Order: sequence, then C-alpha cells, then structure tokens
Amino acid sequence: MKPAGVVRKVDQLGRIVLPKSLRKRYMMNEGDPVEIFVQADHIILERYRPKCVFCGSMTEVSEFKERDVCNVCIGEMQQLN
Repeated sequence: MKPAGVVRKVDQLGRIVLPKSLRKRYMMNEGDPVEIFVQADHIILERYRPKCVFCGSMTEVSEFKERDVCNVCIGEMQQLN
C-alpha cells in the first residue's frame, strides 16, 4: 500500500475529507458510494462497484429484486426453468 502523504483529522462526527487531488485521481464525485474494508489494522476505502451476489463478478452487473446479479448468473438461472 503506497502512502498518499496526506494527513487529515477526523471531525467530531467521525468524518474525514478526501483531498480533491485524490478524488480526481480515483474518479470519485460528490454522492458516489464508498465501500469500507478493514484489513488487519488498516482501514481501506474504495469506490463502490456492485458485485454479483452469487459469483462475485463485477462485469455486467444488474440489479434484480434489490440484489446485484451478473448477466452470466442471470443466464444460468434462466436455464433452470
């Protein structure tokens, strides 16, 4: 993991501000969802990208009944009928 060389303080509501240069580099805009992971003693922020609930693919994912499902899994489910 490469350090960004930026230090920010957490405010009283637990928020931090990501510098504009980082938001621009990682194509993050106001209102974009961010996923939070914990790995050992690190907190990792990533732009949220939907993943298929069945196989974990992030390719061609659609929402079906409030769940994210990829086209491959949708095709496999259609073959069950």
